[in-house]
Amino acid sequence: MEHHPAAAWLTEAASSAAQQQGPGNLLRIVLIVMVVGCALTGWFLLRGYKQKDD
Repeated sequence: MEHHPAAAWLTEAASSAAQQQGPGNLLRIVLIVMVVGCALTGWFLLRGYKQKDD
């Protein structure tokens, strides 16, 4: 198994996806990952503002 740098692997995966299915599915995956990342970031940041009922 050969070692591939992350940037080369990502570029290869993106070009492979673009050749097989067009840019639509790649864009859809990127948007889904962005939305999930924003939701998790918001949850993590807002978790600190939770008030404890002692």
